[in-house]
Amino acid sequence: MTSPSKSPARKKRTTQRAGTKSAPETAPAVESQPVDLSDPQLYLNREMSLLAFQRRVLGEAKDDSIPLLDRVKFLAIVGSNIDEFFMVRVAGIEQQVESGIVEVGPDGMTAAEILDALREEADELQKEARNCWHNDLQSALAAEGVMVLDYVELEDSQRASLDEYFEKSVFPVLTPLAVDPGRPFPHIANLSMNLAVSIRGKNGATHFARVKVPDTLPQLVPVNGSRKKRSRRVTFVWLEQVIVANLPSLFPGMEIIEAYPFHVTRNADMEIQELEAADLLETVEEGVRQRRFGSVVRLKVCESMPDEMLELLISNLEIDKDTVFRLKAPLGLSRLMALMSVDRPELKEPPFQAAVPAGLQLVGDEEDIFSAIRRKDIFMHHPFDSFQPVVDLLKQAARDPNVLAIKMTLYRVGRNSPVVEALLEAQELGKQVAVLVELKARFDEESNIEWARALEKEGVHVVYGLLGLKIHSKIALIVRQEGDVIRRYVHLATGNYNAGTARLYTDVGIFTCNDEIGADATDLFNYLTGYSAKSDYRKLLVAPINLRNDFQALIEREIQHARAGKQGHIILKMNALTDRPMIQLLYKASQAGVKVELLVRGICSLRPGVPGASENITVTSIVGRFLEHSRIYYFRNGGDEQIYLGSADLMNRNINRRVETLFPVEDQDILKLLLNEVLATYLADNRKAHRMQPDGTYLHVQPRSGEPILSSQAWFLARSAPRRED
Repeated sequence: MTSPSKSPARKKRTTQRAGTKSAPETAPAVESQPVDLSDPQLYLNREMSLLAFQRRVLGEAKDDSIPLLDRVKFLAIVGSNIDEFFMVRVAGIEQQVESGIVEVGPDGMTAAEILDALREEADELQKEARNCWHNDLQSALAAEGVMVLDYVELEDSQRASLDEYFEKSVFPVLTPLAVDPGRPFPHIANLSMNLAVSIRGKNGATHFARVKVPDTLPQLVPVNGSRKKRSRRVTFVWLEQVIVANLPSLFPGMEIIEAYPFHVTRNADMEIQELEAADLLETVEEGVRQRRFGSVVRLKVCESMPDEMLELLISNLEIDKDTVFRLKAPLGLSRLMALMSVDRPELKEPPFQAAVPAGLQLVGDEEDIFSAIRRKDIFMHHPFDSFQPVVDLLKQAARDPNVLAIKMTLYRVGRNSPVVEALLEAQELGKQVAVLVELKARFDEESNIEWARALEKEGVHVVYGLLGLKIHSKIALIVRQEGDVIRRYVHLATGNYNAGTARLYTDVGIFTCNDEIGADATDLFNYLTGYSAKSDYRKLLVAPINLRNDFQALIEREIQHARAGKQGHIILKMNALTDRPMIQLLYKASQAGVKVELLVRGICSLRPGVPGASENITVTSIVGRFLEHSRIYYFRNGGDEQIYLGSADLMNRNINRRVETLFPVEDQDILKLLLNEVLATYLADNRKAHRMQPDGTYLHVQPRSGEPILSSQAWFLARSAPRRED
């Protein structure tokens, strides 16, 4: 591989930092005592690895070089991510413990041991996040005139203004619920903020009541009425504090003894009994409804809540004390995301306009999208390249009289989807439209159900998925009549057909009319919509059909090259690496002298740098402004380099229990761009990169003396600037 003159990243790409040794370009095969590749010491626990990722996200909130409100955004993301972690991962481990499962995983830990470790680490992480808010961000915001105050800190005029707001807007929404022999303890909804209130009646008897903090109202209430008129100064107070200050209005004639907030997290991981489901759509709808009644997996209370009141909650929620977390307010960190609405652009990352993807600049002047794709495969790197061409292709296909059919997979499309609107238009204009809507996309079920019903209502052929498999592929197929020829245009990508997240996640995609890929796409949709026992594809790697065997063959080929004295080199960029057979094969590649560079955003169960097993492996995680979501798999192949892109991470669920698609990069210009610019820049990042150590911890990569600072995502933004839309 040569260094292209256009990429500043390539020259520094192979440098290892953060206290690790630089791996040679061609490492000798290890001849030491054989290592047992099933040894639990070689595998990191996936749940603990996921918490380690959340700690790296928290690191962004602590980074004072990031604009202040974006740091707050990262803190809110940590809060949301930990909520989901408990709803899904902790809930799953708890179920294993309750079921009496004693088998150990690859890491040698039992479910009970994992649960104890997770709770301890999560407790520390949650406290660290709140310390970040109280000790750093809150005061930094105040210095910029963005105040988040306690109710007692407000001026009299401000409190009067909030009391008026309470009477007009909050009081009518509230429903205080008493707890006594005639009124049982109420259901506490998942992720709800609540107040536990102790009240004394005129007869001296004490009572307990619960007040739900309504999530339909702003959680951070803007404060008016200050006598200090400062330009651009804004003040907020938490909604629950406004309610506490006005509890006498809810309980007239009663004495308010004390009131404390609490927050409940429930098991939200739905189990769909597909074999017994006559209608998968109705089954998923019912699962979504039942999610709010799942067992409690976490109770968050403020540090000052009295033991007596806490015991009452523990008893009525039917949980044990290990489920309780005493934390500083705010209990719901995710609610801090509301501060991003503050109109202070200087406290946020500067906005950017996505570029026109290379190869599409002439569209609209000299040619249409179809002719541009016929001329050459078109590569897109989102969000630096605009997602709009994907929508434009579908819109053009909908209106083109020569287009006969459109077929797509939809996993997460979001609300107000322009992609779905284009499909509905195509159906209205007489095209044959078939759509795979994955109803089981976690936490997007409701949105997908709505779109499925809307598509079906207009006559679109809607398929909900395959028995026992999630449809996670990202593929669109357009069939077009061109004279006497039927031509297939295909969009393949690593990301969802979601115009919103396309500006927040890094993903890659390709437009192509390659005949073999088009034929494979047809076979794939026949497999998804009909009955097919097809076991091979021309170009695509499709899970659960041929992806595992073919991907393993690609790694084994590098091993053979290394053993033959050639340079073995693998670069794998993904979201997660947990599949044990794949990890073992990567260990074998390292033992054979293959250089293995892993870019793993989140969970990674492989340990790099272990003598005799993984000395030739590095693991790097990049956390930045955009969520790294692209999957890029490079194999040197003795100089005849190959790159695959696609939807699959190297996880057992992706390879065995999902329909995934990896596709080869056939265009050599795109392959070189991916290798020498995209992958090279990620590997050279010394600003947002973290390098995993042999013990599983991560160190922030630091530039060497005299080395320029390089943030990969910032570099991609700058690189795309000349192609930005006007």
